Amino acid sequence: MTFPHRVDAQPISIPRLPEHTAQWREQLLAQRNELRGGPFRDAIVAVCALITAADGGIDPEHRARVAHLLGADPALQHFPADELRNLFEDNCSRMSMDPAFGRASVLAQIAECTADPEQARAVVRLGIMIAAADRGLDAHEVAAVREACQVLHLETLEFGV
Repeated sequence: MTFPHRVDAQPISIPRLPEHTAQWREQLLAQRNELRGGPFRDAIVAVCALITAADGGIDPEHRARVAHLLGADPALQHFPADELRNLFEDNCSRMSMDPAFGRASVLAQIAECTADPEQARAVVRLGIMIAAADRGLDAHEVAAVREACQVLHLETLEFGV
């Protein structure tokens, strides 16, 4: 089975994403003290891994870029950067080695935030912002965001996807 290569996937436009990004960043920084704990950390790392692997493969450059952005995001500064990057790498490795098991694992981690709607929203917002930081989201990545929203019981329209 072959998967489309990231270079072939066309970015799509999420209406008003730049406008949302500025607003989301402000909200996330204001919530930073509430966005703590293992479930939130695991869910944000998992959603980033899910989006990174959305097209069925994991491009090494994109993987490295997302790992760096996770460790550098100001809303996640209370988590050790190395810890975030290592968790992300572990999730990516799981999805590469056994896609079905890896996918089930990251979806279970994302679901850890279902009980807290504000953390769930923050997970989706950060996931979109980190994954879209370099070039937007392609159709596979948008589908992954929608799946994360479904797991978290959130409406996709809230995030423009």
